[in-house]
Amino acid sequence: MRVSPLLLRLAAVALLLAALPARAGRIKDLASVGGVRGNALVGYGLVVGLDNSGDRTSQAPFTVQSLKNMLAELGVQVPPNVNPQLKNVAAVAIHAELPPFAKPGQTIDVTVSSIGNAVSLRGGSLLMAPLRGADGQVYAIAQGNLVVGGFGAQGQDGSRVSVNVPSVGRIPNGATVERALPDVFGASGEITLNLHRNDFTTVARMVQALEQAFGPGVARAVDGVTVAVKAPADPGARINFLAQVENLELSPGTAPAKVIVNSRTGTVVIGAQVRVMPAAVSHGALTVTIGENRQVSQPGAFAGGATVVTPASSIETAQEGSRMFKFEGGTTLDEIVRAVNAVGAAPGDLIAILEALRQAGALRAELEVI
Repeated sequence: MRVSPLLLRLAAVALLLAALPARAGRIKDLASVGGVRGNALVGYGLVVGLDNSGDRTSQAPFTVQSLKNMLAELGVQVPPNVNPQLKNVAAVAIHAELPPFAKPGQTIDVTVSSIGNAVSLRGGSLLMAPLRGADGQVYAIAQGNLVVGGFGAQGQDGSRVSVNVPSVGRIPNGATVERALPDVFGASGEITLNLHRNDFTTVARMVQALEQAFGPGVARAVDGVTVAVKAPADPGARINFLAQVENLELSPGTAPAKVIVNSRTGTVVIGAQVRVMPAAVSHGALTVTIGENRQVSQPGAFAGGATVVTPASSIETAQEGSRMFKFEGGTTLDEIVRAVNAVGAAPGDLIAILEALRQAGALRAELEVI
């Protein structure tokens, strides 16, 4: 009997999860503080000093336009009718994330990506470029030498070879923060805790844990994601209060019963809360083999015909022996895996079985295909 290695691993994980007790989690790991988040920054700039791997200006005219504008700001006038054919300059898009509480003078990493037809950014340097937020304000200035993990080369006949992606690079600490974000941390008397995943049980238990630690009325549930917590008005006391809050432990609610199927790779993940109602399943495989042969047909000695080659097809079918197995009511994850493993079902067969169980109303779980 052939046993799928994937199902064996799944069975081992199921037995391990069943043996482990439910563990408590910290509020720090279950929720985030409202308003304390990063902000996306984006900018446009020029990378110079490339080794003949920059933009071909005939197909990327904005590179020449940007270079002329930059030179004009530096006091260098380029005649309007002159279009330099540059191969060592590339127009790039720059993006970074401004972390919460970032202050002017601090540095952040930036990612630089070619937006023209540059072959590689290796060896290039980014010239000073502003990074703007969603409100249009400049929050950081980026500049520096690129670190490119890829490599590319191109021949005169159009042949090209590349390793990884040479048209994208990073600049560690490549941008300096010039403007701080608005302070939303001390804007009101309450602090909101937002769960990473919607769960009413976890919200209720979080409120209970906060009231047990700091007294009744200190926390209230807003919805299935948010818990509002009364915090001190003094910034220093509020920091100390949050340090205690984020280290409180509670037992989060169990995840909903769900089966995740990856239709491209055949991966099947079954949640620990999945249950199967009483059902009997029989699953077999039909194999069809088609063979193509050639036959030579010759006429008689005095028939006056011609020799021809005619196709001859043979079709054979084979039905593998299938066995029926029964699910008892309330069957758990490890029992499902053992039952399917007993008949040697492959991941594709398991997907078909689970879909059939859902259609029959015997699968007490949500089947999600990604």
